[in-house]
Amino acid sequence: MSKILILGFHTINLILIIFYLYPGSLLGFFLYNDSSIQPQITRDFLISSNHFYVFIILSISGIIAYNKTTRINVLITYLFLLSIILEFFHIIIPNRDFELSDLCGNFLGVVLIIIFYKIKNRYV
Repeated sequence: MSKILILGFHTINLILIIFYLYPGSLLGFFLYNDSSIQPQITRDFLISSNHFYVFIILSISGIIAYNKTTRINVLITYLFLLSIILEFFHIIIPNRDFELSDLCGNFLGVVLIIIFYKIKNRYV
């Protein structure tokens, strides 16, 4: 069971990286036939909601996959670094822009799940 969960996390991770590094919006291309349009799940409020949701999903899948392993601290470090590094790549990727609200959405998505994980492990 844990190998399936780990494979699921790595699949989600790979898909995120492909979508993140593509010069434009793959979702916009598939949904609107226009890679310059980025679909919006909900309105942004100080942070990018799309980025927040994606990193919540990635963090939850990683925590579930690695919860009972000795690699959980490596995963947590990886999630934090990934949330930062991927946004900085937008500085050099054509048709993408670095945005502080995206970076904050990425980072807060990870932080929220890690806080819940730490609280759960402390009291359970």
